[in-house]
Amino acid sequence: MAVPPWLESLLSTAFFTVCTTHGDAARGECNMYCLDCKGDAFCFYCRSSKHKDHQVIQIRRSSYHDVVRVTEIQKVLDISGVQTYVINSARVLFLNERPQPKSGKGVAHICEICGRSLLDPFRFCSLGCKLVGIKRNGNASFSLEAKNEVVVMDRTRREGISKEEEELREGSQQDIYPPTPPPPPSSA
Repeated sequence: MAVPPWLESLLSTAFFTVCTTHGDAARGECNMYCLDCKGDAFCFYCRSSKHKDHQVIQIRRSSYHDVVRVTEIQKVLDISGVQTYVINSARVLFLNERPQPKSGKGVAHICEICGRSLLDPFRFCSLGCKLVGIKRNGNASFSLEAKNEVVVMDRTRREGISKEEEELREGSQQDIYPPTPPPPPSSA
């Protein structure tokens, strides 16, 4: 499963609308999303009554764009390759691409999908761009299982390199005083 079944629904959901049931309440804006139900956004009070035992994430806003905290989303999704930002002391990532005027000269990193300039060497500016990248190229994944396999393979490879380095070090210690080579044959 490269893409979880709830992701496309999450990315197309309209957040921060007024809840039809709890619109008059202080926390009546729809900024919650249930990964189990894969339905519309809902408010804090709907969560308490309808989604009590479900896996729910809270969507936040930054400059009129929807973001999710890394600590919440990384539990259910491999977010590797997606640019993260620190906003209000929390590390977040954007749900969807954000339009940007043509990137300026000297931009070192850009999103592979939309061309947005990035701060760090990431591949995508948002979850939406990573989704497009997966569908287009298939060389990325949202699967935590695949991420864990890569981590295990990487760790195994690193341990293998460490063992090789250790053997080389031991070998080089022995090569400090190499045996004297035999004299070259005489031409007489």
